[in-house]
Amino acid sequence: MSIPDILLRLTIWFLLTADLSPANIAIGLFVALLIPQRYTIPSTWKRWLKEWLRILWHIVVAIPQAYIEAFEIMLWPHKKEDVTLERVRPYRTPGLIFLDIFLITFTPKTIVLKYREDGWYEVHQVKRRLGR
Repeated sequence: MSIPDILLRLTIWFLLTADLSPANIAIGLFVALLIPQRYTIPSTWKRWLKEWLRILWHIVVAIPQAYIEAFEIMLWPHKKEDVTLERVRPYRTPGLIFLDIFLITFTPKTIVLKYREDGWYEVHQVKRRLGR
């Protein structure tokens, strides 16, 4: 198990528990090491760093986008719904797939319904109906 994966799991643990006591850190580390891990594609540090920096940038962009979409939904009706397929980027570790799903679901107009093992996300979207 790589250190970035352990750090991601610990970060999620701390966000869920909101407790940074030594006992909780020990429990979080224990849980992070116990969760099974499965890699299908070996990752390199360069590729890993590039993908994480890209994801962090998307998180920074997604925050104002989420507020804008929330106001749009309140001001104008969004009555059209679509379910689309979005391709998973190649060489994704489980941590990056989790962050992709988080980013898609973070904005109010979209939610991931399912991650398919064949490399697709099923995404539900609400849209404004233009015209009549």
